[in-house]
Amino acid sequence: QVQLVESGGGFVQAGDSLRLSCAASGLTFWTYVMGWFRQAPGKEREFLAAVGWNDGSTLYADPVKGRFTISRDNAKNALYLEIDSLTPEDTAVYYCAADVGVVKTRSAAEYEYWGPGTQVTVSS
Repeated sequence: QVQLVESGGGFVQAGDSLRLSCAASGLTFWTYVMGWFRQAPGKEREFLAAVGWNDGSTLYADPVKGRFTISRDNAKNALYLEIDSLTPEDTAVYYCAADVGVVKTRSAAEYEYWGPGTQVTVSS
């Protein structure tokens, strides 16, 4: 079955950088649009970034442009999210997700598969 497993979260200081990873199995990874979302306590799940399946093209939420970088390695069935200049407002559970569609989308409802998430906590 399809499995997505995030890693790389933890406790960090404000101003630090972090690289999250997502290991995928049970799917033809290179044919899926992949995305990152996050959910902070008491808030709705928020789209962060998506990367296309064939050309590596990217889509970012406006608030994270320039600070978040999404990338993928199809040979390793892996997805990454690099976050620079972390702030306490970045504290959330971060999720990777897979969408069988061909168009990158911000809508969580379009993603068929989700990982369990990895907690990122940023202290001031």
